[in-house]
Amino acid sequence: MGSHGKHRTHLIWDWNGTLLDDNVAVVGATNAAFGEIGLEPITLEQYREMYCVPIPRFYERLLGRLPTEAEWERMDGVFHRYYTEQRAACGLTEGAEELLAQWRLAGRSQSLLSMYGHEELVPVVRGYGIEAHFVRVDGRTGPSGGSKARHMERHLAALDGISPQYTVVIGDAVDDAVAAAHVGAKAVLYTGGSHSRASLEAAGVPVVDSLTEAAHLAERLTG
Repeated sequence: MGSHGKHRTHLIWDWNGTLLDDNVAVVGATNAAFGEIGLEPITLEQYREMYCVPIPRFYERLLGRLPTEAEWERMDGVFHRYYTEQRAACGLTEGAEELLAQWRLAGRSQSLLSMYGHEELVPVVRGYGIEAHFVRVDGRTGPSGGSKARHMERHLAALDGISPQYTVVIGDAVDDAVAAAHVGAKAVLYTGGSHSRASLEAAGVPVVDSLTEAAHLAERLTG
């Protein structure tokens, strides 16, 4: 039961589009990648309606066919190059910093799991001055483009003594809800990132418009 006589909610935060407000960089990088194979640029609204993982499937929706392996590698390379250049100008989502600090000060735990490459992720999170708020920061290892479920399994296993039934994943993508369900955790999805509200509601978990609302709801869900 723990020394407090009751379990405390553990949050697993997503990074891109959740704690990091990087929509402009992501859509710009997507359009740079599209340009590589002669696709027209899309708007943020179109991106939110169409976006899905695995990423080649997202490209298929726009291209009318799956990209070839060579196209995918070229597009992925352009995407990451462009994104890295643009990311420096991105700030944290409004209220994120205060929320992370308050959660930690209240004696509760939180961690970060991202599908952004681990080697790049850690210095970036450190650069925003928020690393100390997390008991663990994990990025993707291995090739990009897949689902978060396997990574979620590893992340949870590495979190000492934290039970999935008191864990809530906060992210901006349907895949965050899929990954949470995969390990028996709950999820709350945030509308400020890569998915439209309509596509998030299809996941069958609560959908909120602010991170503060997400954290409040997480406590209620595990209470």
